[in-house]
Amino acid sequence: MKDFTSAYFTMSEEDVVEYVKRQLRIFDEQADLECQEIGDGNLNYVFKVTDQHSGKSIIVKQAGPVARISDAFKLSPDRNRIESEVLKLQGELAPGFVPAVYSYDPVMNCCVMDDLSDHEIMRSALLKHKKFPLFADHITTFLARTLLLTSDVVLGHKEKKGLVQTFINPELCEISEDLVYTEPFYDCEQNDVFEGTKAFVQANIWSDEALKLETAKLKFDFMTKAQALIHGDLHTGSIFVKEESTKVIDPEFAFYGPAGYDVGNVIANLIFAYVHASYTIEKEEERTDYLQYLKETIGQVVQLFTEKFNELWDKEATEQTAGFAGVKQWYIDSILEDTAAVTGLELCRRVIGLAHVKDLTSIEKEEDRTEAEKICLTAGKAFILDRQNIRTNADFVNVLTRSVSLIKEGVTQP
Repeated sequence: MKDFTSAYFTMSEEDVVEYVKRQLRIFDEQADLECQEIGDGNLNYVFKVTDQHSGKSIIVKQAGPVARISDAFKLSPDRNRIESEVLKLQGELAPGFVPAVYSYDPVMNCCVMDDLSDHEIMRSALLKHKKFPLFADHITTFLARTLLLTSDVVLGHKEKKGLVQTFINPELCEISEDLVYTEPFYDCEQNDVFEGTKAFVQANIWSDEALKLETAKLKFDFMTKAQALIHGDLHTGSIFVKEESTKVIDPEFAFYGPAGYDVGNVIANLIFAYVHASYTIEKEEERTDYLQYLKETIGQVVQLFTEKFNELWDKEATEQTAGFAGVKQWYIDSILEDTAAVTGLELCRRVIGLAHVKDLTSIEKEEDRTEAEKICLTAGKAFILDRQNIRTNADFVNVLTRSVSLIKEGVTQP
């Protein structure tokens, strides 16, 4: 019989069944429990526990001391505590958009939450070219509420600073600082560049001193701008969807950072879906229709987020200076500028860095994948360098379509 109360150990499927039976009060005593490890992420172990009699199921997520992607990443298991507490807070601020959390165990470093098996991981769904007409509305409600309602605009400043302390997350932040802001922009040994794209990366990214300067500025912003409680890793692999529902998961990278980080990650990953569809949908009419849907969704995310943030500010702002003329517009413009920058950073780092996305790696033809990655890098660079001028839904879409045109026309130096 395992001891779950004295010291941490990495659980097997059999251990999880014993843990659920002994430590939790979720299933009936007569339950016939089956456990399957279903995690496919880079960091944690995710177990689905199902009662074979009733069909009821839960998720047990355990954080280990190193990342699954590489033992080189030594991580504090406290990230599971952060994830549990952030999900509970987000559930209060944006009800219905995160899974319910039942418990958190600081000894075994695991949290227990809703099973969302009736949903689908959004990245997988987009790779199958599915549409979710309500997604933009859902995700922008989540973003506007979680980002504004955790900021100094709304919270008392002492309360907000207490939350900054509660959600300090240095190990996970260091991963982002390295993998997103630093390593992709020089010839780092840890980078993993597709052979067909290497020369383009060398010429257009690693050799561009102006780009390096801007990414350095953005890294210092990320490290010092405690604006809002951000998810910190809000890509389409961290979102469950079905036609009428959107659920955000995996906020273990959460900390107080620039609000545009979350919005930019959403937009960049919709762009990955766009690029993937461009090279994998064979029928022209079907391809044109799906690309139009994705462009509209990208634009809707920008527009609806801006509108909802504006409206929520008017209802919820408590900071006295928030009512001064021009302050709200300046604040929102700063978020949109960061959104553009992070869109660009994410587009570059998923091509050049260690952690790739299936949207690109599953493109089978070498020449197609190379062209797709060049589009992402061209758009990424433009988002970063021209971020001060990117504000509207049309601006974001135009960067994408212009980058596609440049690469299709053979322009290698945008």
